[in-house]
Amino acid sequence: QVQLAESGGGSVQAGGSLRLSCAVSGYTYSNRIMAWFRQAPGKEREGVAAVENDGRTTYTDSVKGRFTISRDNAQNTLYLQMNSLKPEDTAMYYCAADDYVGPGRQLKQYEYKYWGQGTQVTVSS
Repeated sequence: QVQLAESGGGSVQAGGSLRLSCAVSGYTYSNRIMAWFRQAPGKEREGVAAVENDGRTTYTDSVKGRFTISRDNAQNTLYLQMNSLKPEDTAMYYCAADDYVGPGRQLKQYEYKYWGQGTQVTVSS
């Protein structure tokens, strides 16, 4: 049974930092694509960042230069380092995984089979 468990969310002031973690179990983690998504109240879930098994990363434009996605294959853990946080980053953050994602679709939620329950990030101005 595949399980993804996010942690590290919380409340910070604008300009602050948070590091999210996603622990993966029951899954051959090392050769899969992993991603972070977020969903703010009243908005659609959007892709934030993705990392493929060869280390290639993809970011949505609004977080480039501020967020860094990384993975530790030995620890079966995915990370999202978030710096210079803004109020508009407030959302529930989810990690996701799949065996394969088509080219150019790394940040499309419909490409991912496995999902965590989410961790809340709140950024105050």
